Amino acid sequence: MTLGLTALELARIQFAFTVSFHIIFPAISIGLASFLAVLEASWLRTKNPVYRDLYFFWIKIFAVAFGMGVVSGVVMSYQFGTNWSEFSRFAGAVTGPLLTYEVMTAFFLEAGFLGIMLFGWNKVGPKLHFFATLMVAVGTCISTFWILSSNSWMQTPQGFAIEGGRIVPVDWMAIIFNPSFPYRLAHMVVAAFLVAALLVAGAGGWHLLKGRRDALIKKTFSMALWLIAVLAPLQAIIGDQHGLNTLEHQPAKLAAIEGHWETNKHEPMELLLFGIPDMQAEETRYAIGVPYLGSLLLAHSLEGEIKGLKEFAPEDRPNSLIVFWSFRIMVGVGLLMILLGFISLYLRLKNRLYDSRNFHRFAFLMGGSGFVSLLAGWITTEVGRQPWVVYGVLRTRDALSPVSAEQVGLTLIIFVVVYCVVFGVGIYYMLKLLNQGPQPLAQDQQTGGPGQFKTPMRPVTAADEAPVDNPSPRPSAPDASTGANNTTDNTDPRKLPSDEER
Repeated sequence: MTLGLTALELARIQFAFTVSFHIIFPAISIGLASFLAVLEASWLRTKNPVYRDLYFFWIKIFAVAFGMGVVSGVVMSYQFGTNWSEFSRFAGAVTGPLLTYEVMTAFFLEAGFLGIMLFGWNKVGPKLHFFATLMVAVGTCISTFWILSSNSWMQTPQGFAIEGGRIVPVDWMAIIFNPSFPYRLAHMVVAAFLVAALLVAGAGGWHLLKGRRDALIKKTFSMALWLIAVLAPLQAIIGDQHGLNTLEHQPAKLAAIEGHWETNKHEPMELLLFGIPDMQAEETRYAIGVPYLGSLLLAHSLEGEIKGLKEFAPEDRPNSLIVFWSFRIMVGVGLLMILLGFISLYLRLKNRLYDSRNFHRFAFLMGGSGFVSLLAGWITTEVGRQPWVVYGVLRTRDALSPVSAEQVGLTLIIFVVVYCVVFGVGIYYMLKLLNQGPQPLAQDQQTGGPGQFKTPMRPVTAADEAPVDNPSPRPSAPDASTGANNTTDNTDPRKLPSDEER
């Protein structure tokens, strides 16, 4: 089952497939973990039941995403031994410890407090439960730190020597804090927050389109849009700084991203908005560009020199056709995020945030855009590093295990089938929960005895047992965006059994 491809091509496709499935779940987990920490902190500070009800809803989405992220991550790590054993043999002295640090710090921290976060609301004190939620949120960020450190080292390696045909660490601080690491860490963390914020805003927009105007939906929508309005422009600034770093340390990648073949010596370079790079003809066909803008954006100077792809040997060039368009998809979606944030600010000023159906439709359609931008960004990063797996040190073809195309092709087919079934069910369940939306706890949790909540026999039916539409929503709580006084009623009739002690 070679599918007409070589073992190298199949191994790359297999890793790209599994990592693409995997990355969307940690992105949700990273963003939602911090969102849950904010919700619980707001609940403890104000005792407004809206924050508590939102916490109990979004923790369901977080739990599903976290579980699928862990499972898909384990599969990825095994591929380092099965398909990429030469990479592990050659660079394992660096990547192995970095991934071990991630397990020993982030994974153990998350594992230690996740159970309390998910099941300890009525079993531990409010401050301890909040501490558990906070530790899980911190754990997701620590995990991002180590994973990005390892991957960034593969992009801009330093702090090592080669002895006996293997990489040997020389300076761990230089390895961890390699040149691209700070920019890529900031870029990824903000991207994860945007993924979660867009998902939350999209769910809010969906329920506003369905006619819900209760406090739960308004607060969901408002909080997500505040975050998007702040982080989307910030992400553009981080991306600009990352681009300057790429120009310095990975000029071939930047040239491929821009579809730029000739070095502009002492003259401005245009920014191509459209084109079809042709790797064989060494030109970008049907190019449409803006004069001067390329030099201004890429080098922050009208005379900034940017190397063209012809400066590099053909075997050292990334595939410009792929990264040219993946980068533009990422940037295009990012500009739509900024537009979404700016429109939300304008509607807040006009007190129309919850009344504009066209905006609600826009927010709903943007709900999944974070995943598109995230995947496009990772494609740009990883394909742009080719033909190297450790940039300038180890070629991808030399990192492959001694496996046949038949072996890799068979496992690829198995992966596709299993992933589509297993993760398809998980994604389907998440969509059912999102369609249900946050509900007041009195309706969302059915009693099965004194002080006991009913647990559905089958997890997927849990989303069906609560009403999709809220028949009698609580009166809308004043929202900060309207400028009204934020007063709360501490005599909530839907308190959890332990809330009286809180």
